[in-house]
Amino acid sequence: MSRIGRKPVAIPAGVDVKVEDGTVRVKGPKGVLERTVTGPVKVEVNQAAKSVLVTRTRDDRVGREQHGLWRALIAGMVEGVSQGFTKVLEIMGIGYKAEVQGGVLKLHVGFAVPYELPIPPGLKVEVRKGSRAGVEAEVSVSGCDKELVGQFAAAVRRVKKPDVYKGKGIRYRGEYVRKLVGKTFGAAAT
Repeated sequence: MSRIGRKPVAIPAGVDVKVEDGTVRVKGPKGVLERTVTGPVKVEVNQAAKSVLVTRTRDDRVGREQHGLWRALIAGMVEGVSQGFTKVLEIMGIGYKAEVQGGVLKLHVGFAVPYELPIPPGLKVEVRKGSRAGVEAEVSVSGCDKELVGQFAAAVRRVKKPDVYKGKGIRYRGEYVRKLVGKTFGAAAT
């Protein structure tokens, strides 16, 4: 059996989980998430134990894979509506900056015109001044949908990936970028 799939998902206080016609609906203080369950799995809510249990209907390879996957997805939904998810990106480079105008994130990262990314509904994007040396600005992406938060953060990072020679660009907070040594000129040849 799947070790992840066997663990029941605990439902914290203030979160409501319902399963109707193969659709899991999770409602909490941070929002509402809904996902249709596919594959050889069955989702049951135990109100007495305040938990969600995922079981599989087939014991083949696909059944085992889907068992752990759906348990992890439901656990992420429960965590998202109760606590939420946040990713912080650091913008490094002199003159680089970011700003939120309306529903658009504008990135000034060395291009002739600012790069504009529309903010998807359900996400909250904030821009702060850098907290440490070399960081010009920090972009915080938060929301209840883990997949949407990660996808938008990756799209922001993709605009200007960190340069391996100078370190300029957009990176996740805590991400290590290995710097390469540049070419040396004027070496004395004998």
